[in-house]
Amino acid sequence: MTPAPYSYRDNPAVPAFDDSRPVFIFDHVCVLCSGGVSFIMKHDHKGIVAFTPAQGPLGSALAQHFGLDWNQSYIFLRNGRAFIKSDGYFEVARALGGWWRLGLVFQIIPRPLRDWAYDMIARNRYRWFGKTAEACALLTPEQRARLL
Repeated sequence: MTPAPYSYRDNPAVPAFDDSRPVFIFDHVCVLCSGGVSFIMKHDHKGIVAFTPAQGPLGSALAQHFGLDWNQSYIFLRNGRAFIKSDGYFEVARALGGWWRLGLVFQIIPRPLRDWAYDMIARNRYRWFGKTAEACALLTPEQRARLL
């Protein structure tokens, strides 16, 4: 059962935060994940998306609220709803708009196939891409300042 949009606002375990813009919750020790966040930040010139590490208080509380295991997926929170796996990336494209929306064409691929590929990469991300000793090591100081 999917929680109602913005249901986390009534959850005392979730710290208050500015949810007026989408939030990307990511594994901050994963090289692939931090690299992806860095890429999105470089191309999000308007600062549309906020970011927070899954291992932090806000990220872990939101994951727990939505019943998600952040070890297997990131979370993209938009309009009070949580999107994961391939659907999350399509929501990122919608949020960023412009040329990013061209990526929505890949929704023609059936979700089970898209999510199978996502799950395979998620399971092997540390082995294939590694971990960083320092949290968010791939982010510049300016990018780190954008974290919630």
